Amino acid sequence: MLSKVLCVLSSVTLLMTACTKSSEEKPSGIEHVIVIGVDGLSPDGIQKAETPNLDSMIANGSVKWNVRSVLTSSSSQNWASMIMGAGPEQHGIINNDWEMDDHTMPPIVEEADGRFPTIFSILHKNKPEAEIGVVYHWDGFGRLFQKNAVNYDKRFSTEDSTAADFINYIKAKKPVLGFVHFDHVDHAGHHGGHGSPEYYEAVTKADSLIGKILDGIKAAGMEDKTLVIVWADHGGIGYGHGGATPQEAEIAGIFYGKDIKKGYKIEQQVYTYDLAATIAFALGIQQPYACIGRPVKPVFEGFLEPENLWLGEKRIASPVIYPERKLYEQAGGLYVDQTATVKIETKAENSVTRYTTDGSEPDSTSAVYKNPFNVDKTTVVKAKSFDREGRESLLETAYFRMVKSGSGNGLNTSFYQGKNLEKLPEFATLKKGKSWTSAEFHISRDQLNAILEKDNASFALQFEGFIRIDKPGKYLFATQSDDGSKLYIYGKEVVDNDGNHGVTEATGSIELTAGKHPIKVEYYNNGGGFWLDAFYKGPGLPKQLIPADKLFVK
Repeated sequence: MLSKVLCVLSSVTLLMTACTKSSEEKPSGIEHVIVIGVDGLSPDGIQKAETPNLDSMIANGSVKWNVRSVLTSSSSQNWASMIMGAGPEQHGIINNDWEMDDHTMPPIVEEADGRFPTIFSILHKNKPEAEIGVVYHWDGFGRLFQKNAVNYDKRFSTEDSTAADFINYIKAKKPVLGFVHFDHVDHAGHHGGHGSPEYYEAVTKADSLIGKILDGIKAAGMEDKTLVIVWADHGGIGYGHGGATPQEAEIAGIFYGKDIKKGYKIEQQVYTYDLAATIAFALGIQQPYACIGRPVKPVFEGFLEPENLWLGEKRIASPVIYPERKLYEQAGGLYVDQTATVKIETKAENSVTRYTTDGSEPDSTSAVYKNPFNVDKTTVVKAKSFDREGRESLLETAYFRMVKSGSGNGLNTSFYQGKNLEKLPEFATLKKGKSWTSAEFHISRDQLNAILEKDNASFALQFEGFIRIDKPGKYLFATQSDDGSKLYIYGKEVVDNDGNHGVTEATGSIELTAGKHPIKVEYYNNGGGFWLDAFYKGPGLPKQLIPADKLFVK
């Protein structure tokens, strides 16, 4: 009997060994890799827009929903990291202003043209006869790779012409590596806002172009030998990107085609620079030692997740506090002469949501949310979900601000038209435009668009007034802005958040007595999306938007 058991165990072991490939092997039969890069394509966009082609690729392929980008979450450094298999620290492309003849950080290793090696140059060196082609919508992509490493290099002004040319190229040349870049989704994010109907329509358009490329691969007779990868450089929040939030710095990676597992969700952590490593692995070539990317092996049949994979604590879905966040607007809202109704929706299955209204973080002893409730004064609502296995969600926060009309609240706000601003201007040198009273440190996009010069979104604002402090002590102030901002109290700079950037937070502290104190925020926008929020935190006060009822015109 024992011999039979040993025989069975031996047979199972042999079968498992035969089905699992060693780490030294490569996937079998992949002769072509097609990468479809969509600038600004977020996981939210794929999940909420009409995307039948992407949905089919995910159902019949493998997906990682939270591939982490490099920071900042902007285009140049992320497209570079994708094709170079390394981060900004290695390749030296640290921002969108990088140029071959104008940069501060040299690559840690460079080729003859001064660039860090790319997957195109690595493939060309290993397989000189390999057909390699790149077609791109954003002209900035063309400055990131070695021109002598590719056989085909074309740039087009629209997503349709980009797709049409790439499909013709696939049919004519059947490339070993083909890379296409689309830019229109990012444009929609900047114009209409991430999560807007315009943004989702652009994602649907990208999906239709992806479907045409898949048809082109089939028409070329390559379908049974091709790995298709869909990737992005960043997501977005509000009208921009560049910050360090999951919405901006996480993208979806989709693998489809030859030797790819079907309906598989990748467990290992994946980073944007793992793309080049995965292409190299699929094609059986070795990356230079200077590259830090690792191939996403478990997407391929016969390969397992890493043995040393550590997943940490798993989070459950976060609850939603209504009115929920929209674009840049924080959850909650400003209520003039009104009370607010707080509604919380639990998203995680088999869980309860607990909340607080005193600014503390909810725990297992906090109140359980059951029904909507009203608040009649400025309140910070925080909520977390907890499931039966003891797992928690991330914290959700909403800021409900109440103010009574006729109480002298507000800020004097002045507009200044700018031109190609790259930092806060000397306001005395600019012509002052319209002025108005703002309830808070807040920018109305519709209001600004109505007074901006045509085709010139460069402007500056000054907010001036008084902040009432109820308890003396040390106060932390913060601005979150796209682009630059500074906060002053008594004319003293407390927060310096200047310069061109996506929504970024900067902080500073100051001791204040009880009473009113003069406060000023200066803000500018260089172009594209714009936003400003100002926060404070002090004795007995959780960090929150500086509320309208604490701000006064005089």
